[in-house]
Amino acid sequence: MMKILNYTALVFIAVIIITSCSDSDKDEKHQLVVSEKKIAFPTFNADSAYAFVQEQVDFGPRIPNTPEHIAAGDKIIARLEAYGAKVNVQSFEATTYDGVNLKLRNIMASFNPTAKKRILLATHWDTRPWASKDVLDPTATFDGANDGASGVGVLLEIARTMNANNLPTVGVDLLFFDGEDWGQENGTATDSWCLGSQYWAKNKGNYSAYYGILLDMVGAKDAQFPFEGISHQFAPKILNKVWTAASKIGHGRHFVTTKPGSITDDHYYVNVLAKIPMIDILHFDPVNGYFGDFHHSTKDNMDVIDKKTLKAVGETVLYVVYGE
Repeated sequence: MMKILNYTALVFIAVIIITSCSDSDKDEKHQLVVSEKKIAFPTFNADSAYAFVQEQVDFGPRIPNTPEHIAAGDKIIARLEAYGAKVNVQSFEATTYDGVNLKLRNIMASFNPTAKKRILLATHWDTRPWASKDVLDPTATFDGANDGASGVGVLLEIARTMNANNLPTVGVDLLFFDGEDWGQENGTATDSWCLGSQYWAKNKGNYSAYYGILLDMVGAKDAQFPFEGISHQFAPKILNKVWTAASKIGHGRHFVTTKPGSITDDHYYVNVLAKIPMIDILHFDPVNGYFGDFHHSTKDNMDVIDKKTLKAVGETVLYVVYGE
């Protein structure tokens, strides 16, 4: 996921108006055209989402092949089943770039399992095995509150919310990828990140979805989520749909329309291998090391997590799903 690719701007669809195209601009800016359609959707409880993030962190670092990782995965499964989802666990093994064999689980929870039109919501639930960007101890373990637990917290709250209210008319699948974060930082190893999404995309059977939304690092205070390049390349209409929704319900300060570049994240393999158009709601901070100065460090703890950001992301996703 941490591999940053060069990105060449593409011409966007007509619903977006270019407002700045100067060669001196590092990031192109766009104006979203917001429709007047009114959508009824249930309330997203930020306190509950925060508690789910805390619950994951309380297990300790969710590093594959550890008891903490197993316990955290079991808890995700139990909660999804309690919220009425049909849960399927895809167990598999994968070898990391540094030769470690991992026992992993992708977890999928389905709501309205018989509906033909399906929306895929995804995140990863594992923690990087070492704080590779930590200036004091790059070999230390860390909580992974934002990088891992925040996406889990938002999706679990979406599951709880859908179960407590009328379900949307479409089918909704929540997919928790494993083995995302054991990749080679700033290295040359090919496909060393996103082991779970690579396996799932190659072994998904006849599953298909209308589109997908990936959540990665979605809980930090004042986080901004830009137009990520792979999302723009493969799913521009979905990108516009989600960012328009965020703007309409008051979360435009988080969902910004700059385009900083492309990230190899789980959505890359869903797009390329599974052929499902998927976008990435991804924290990007060009000032502080791309993903914040807490990224892959011991600073990534609950002090980073902000309920307002969790609400902005969760509420936007619910609005989109219930608007289908």
